[in-house]
Amino acid sequence: MDAQTTPPNARVPQPRPASPAAAIEAHRLRFTGSGATYFRVWIVNVLLSIVTLGFYTPWARRRTAQYFYGHTFIAGSPLEFTAQQKRMVLGFVVLVLLSLTYQLAANTGQDLAVTLLLLGGAVLAPLIWGSAQRFRMANTRWRGLRLHFAATWSEVYRASWPFFAIALIWIGVFLGIQALAPDLLLETPDRGTPTPLPKGALKPLLGMLLLGLVLSVLCVIRIEFNYSRLRVQRAQLGQEPGRWKPVYLDFVKLWMATLGVFLLSILALSLLLTLVVTLAMGGLALSTEALKPRNLGAGVFVLILLVLFGGLTALLMATAPARAYREAALFKLTWNHIGVSQVARFKCRLRVAAFVWLRLRNTVLTLLTLGLFRPFAMASEYRMKVDSVTLHVKGGVDQLRGQLLQQQPGGIGDAMADAVGLDIIG
Repeated sequence: MDAQTTPPNARVPQPRPASPAAAIEAHRLRFTGSGATYFRVWIVNVLLSIVTLGFYTPWARRRTAQYFYGHTFIAGSPLEFTAQQKRMVLGFVVLVLLSLTYQLAANTGQDLAVTLLLLGGAVLAPLIWGSAQRFRMANTRWRGLRLHFAATWSEVYRASWPFFAIALIWIGVFLGIQALAPDLLLETPDRGTPTPLPKGALKPLLGMLLLGLVLSVLCVIRIEFNYSRLRVQRAQLGQEPGRWKPVYLDFVKLWMATLGVFLLSILALSLLLTLVVTLAMGGLALSTEALKPRNLGAGVFVLILLVLFGGLTALLMATAPARAYREAALFKLTWNHIGVSQVARFKCRLRVAAFVWLRLRNTVLTLLTLGLFRPFAMASEYRMKVDSVTLHVKGGVDQLRGQLLQQQPGGIGDAMADAVGLDIIG
């Protein structure tokens, strides 16, 4: 058989050029605010909150959110916080009324009311969290696009199962203690006489308490993981859902690393305090000999003030590295493994060690300035986090925006989104 030949006038198929939609655009997030400009917002919020005995709080929260949103740029356009002030005030009033009701019941010895309020708070906690997520996302805009928290209440409560697991764990611990040492939990007329433990019950009791503590911590980690995953997966931009990749074990490892940082901080701080106390005691001994008796009291008073201030500083510095490490590591873990469906993803290059050092510096400066450095600290830490994130968009920002605007519900949908949720928690 002869080989097939192509006719002279036949059209030869050509390979298709790469579709422009397949191109990936990278846009680094930017924060254009500064500590100096935010200080003006912050100091007004603080002063008005003091004058109004805290009732300016919802206005302060809105002004703060609008400042940070308005100075956060994604692909050249800022975020917008469009919440209605009246809904933020309503959420604040609800929170204040609940708090006052609990305090009144507790201070007047109404044990049944306190118990019912605590149980009601535990049952309503997932509802409050879900309401806050709906409120915050529904009032976040970017180039006319609105976020939407699409989780149903059943999904929120299913994600909240660790709350109820913690309650069951400690009910089990209580019953176990009652079984091993029935008299330990009973009130005795003579409180000066300790209740003797049954022979051989100490180790089981300690083991039971340790097990309850470990299981409770694992449940706390699980609730953080569940809520983080639900917040991303059920967030929608148009009709595109969020994409989430981390697993529960990632959060457990992060908490274990945070515990390691905390223990190292305690060790380093203990060595430093030992050195400081030794030097202070030596200085006090020399001062006692040099000072006249009438001035000795003033010297001791100054030393007491220094010890109190040093103790407060030590407490903050002991926990600051661990808290900063956890915040930075969680931020990096999250933003490196989330996206918007298959059309966009994020990449985070935050340096955890640099953030921890920044937090330590900010903590010291805030203490030395009696809190006046706080707005500068907030702005610098927020900038370091935001500037470390890059958005990668498939097909370009303008094309994606047009596609999402067509998917986005309007009219009644926007009205319903604005009506749902209260600003009760951050």
